Amino acid sequence: MGKVFGMKNGFRDIRCGVKGDYQFWESANANAIAEQYYLSRLSELAMSMFKWKNIPDTVDTRFLEYTLFYEGCALWFKDESLLSKFLKQEGGYLALQVALGGDLNVYRIPNRRRAYAVNGYQYRADQNNSVIIWNNMIRLPEYGRMMFYARKLYEIDRAIDINVKGQKFPIAILCNEAQRLTLKNVYKQYDGNEPFIFGDKNLDLSQMQAINTGSPFVADKLQDLKNNIWAEAMMCLGIPNSPTDKKERLVANEAAISQGGTLASRSSRLEMRKQACEEINKMFGLNIGVEYNQDLDLMTNDGDSSEQEEKEGFDNE
Repeated sequence: MGKVFGMKNGFRDIRCGVKGDYQFWESANANAIAEQYYLSRLSELAMSMFKWKNIPDTVDTRFLEYTLFYEGCALWFKDESLLSKFLKQEGGYLALQVALGGDLNVYRIPNRRRAYAVNGYQYRADQNNSVIIWNNMIRLPEYGRMMFYARKLYEIDRAIDINVKGQKFPIAILCNEAQRLTLKNVYKQYDGNEPFIFGDKNLDLSQMQAINTGSPFVADKLQDLKNNIWAEAMMCLGIPNSPTDKKERLVANEAAISQGGTLASRSSRLEMRKQACEEINKMFGLNIGVEYNQDLDLMTNDGDSSEQEEKEGFDNE
């Protein structure tokens, strides 16, 4: 297992080896960076999918989506007495992390709820003075599913890197043990694109044997696979997206059919938020709402005007 040594350029600095052996540090760190890169991208998209409307100032919608993404539920309630002590402002509404427990009603919704925050704040509530906001219809967080796709994407991405490297180094080198360190230093210069490689008197080329491994170039096929996995992840989230390697454009009706799974996935998350808004408005006399963030359609589109026209035709159906 690798050990984590703080952060480096926004990513975990992972070093491998139980006894300070750094033989595999570079590849392990590259793996970790690639996985975290895709996980952070997918997480950002997941947490920016919905726009909340008419939300009180005391509610942080970014934190609300963050909580739903990582924990699958959050609690909306009103606390007049303790807010000023912990948040240094007037009392009002909050949407926080929640620990659920106690008896369940006939729809398996817990009656006991304890909202909490990292600063020590806690608030005990029940079904009469609070509303649980669920992330989706199966009441699970999105984080686990995005980890699943991030792992797939990083595996393919790293395979692309290795395949590209294989075009530069399509050989295996055989040498005696005495030449190993010298050849490793030569390899580092070659890998670093050194224009000249200098060897000392210990570099005995007659003791080396090179074997061509015949690494085929498949990076383009792996890139197509990665695009398909990314499109699948977008469908899981409910964000329209098509693989960039599709060979022909779809007419409006075909586009509508192809986006059926995407809309169903989005509906699972959006409807739970809308249902929570209805319950909150009824319980507290508010007028909050939530909608899908249409800007994401433009952010994830490849910029082709014909695709945009197809989408507009689909929206107008």
